[in-house]
Amino acid sequence: HGIGLLKKDYLHLSRSAVEIDYMRQLKSVFDPAGILNPGKVIPD
Repeated sequence: HGIGLLKKDYLHLSRSAVEIDYMRQLKSVFDPAGILNPGKVIPD
């Protein structure tokens, strides 16, 4: 279960910058080409 598209603009209110960066890094491990939902919830 994720934050969802309707609440994506509020992600920074529930997660720290470090946590968001960690999510971005984790996404790049599983999607190194960046083709799966680019910029959908986690900003590129």
